[in-house]
Amino acid sequence: MSLSLSFQRLSLVAAAVAFMLPAAHAQTARAKGAPITAAIVSNYPPLEFKDPATAKLTGFDVELGEALAAKLGTTIKWEETSFDQMLSSLATGRVDIILSGMTDLPARRDAVKFIDYLKTGPQFYVMKERAAEFASMAALCGKKVGASRRTSFPTEIAKWSDDNCVKAGKAPIAVTGTDGSADARTQLRQGRLDAAVQGGETLPYIMGQEANTYATVGKPFTFQYVGLAITRKNDALVAELSDAMTKLIADGTYAKIAAKWGLQDFALPKLIIDSAN
Repeated sequence: MSLSLSFQRLSLVAAAVAFMLPAAHAQTARAKGAPITAAIVSNYPPLEFKDPATAKLTGFDVELGEALAAKLGTTIKWEETSFDQMLSSLATGRVDIILSGMTDLPARRDAVKFIDYLKTGPQFYVMKERAAEFASMAALCGKKVGASRRTSFPTEIAKWSDDNCVKAGKAPIAVTGTDGSADARTQLRQGRLDAAVQGGETLPYIMGQEANTYATVGKPFTFQYVGLAITRKNDALVAELSDAMTKLIADGTYAKIAAKWGLQDFALPKLIIDSAN
């Protein structure tokens, strides 16, 4: 190998490293007072959605994010994306946080730290005209039940089925992963599903928007926390936002926002990090 060729290869490696460094640095560096960029998927009312009248982004998460930014003396910039892209956007520094109804799951904590802000639980529901068929949750055994494949709900349904159907000698639930919660509702209305599962905090809003359409079955069958996600490489922002959240809880702002969106029963009384408390 010639000396000139070796030098050329070394130069290419150095250039590649130099190109990668700004992206890595962007994960932890945010100028003081700079806007906070947040990933959001606007299809999960009442947490985040587009106002039909104005097409403006709105919802509980939007108002909470703006209140947190205000406590820090800055603003929040919303970056609309797909659910599948949120974690990669955070890892590469394209966004500073994820504030979009993300469940705080242990499997996600290797990469991100969660500031939890709502308690939730998966809830079975059916078409109202079939409610009499599902007087108890046991009636779901052997039925086809769908939930967004992007969530932990399909796994939670299968676990509930094993514990409550299979162990009782009944047919298991046929779990179907759907392309989001809206798709699950569409398939339910079309009769392709017997029941669906969605976060309990969102169902009252949906049932209010589509009156006399759905009926819940039983109660939420487990519980989880919804959290604001930050890369574990950004301890400074975790500390800033944790302090801001504590202040919003203390001064009543958080409770007011939760009540406005009908989420007071799912609100948390104190700061929780990674579901630890």
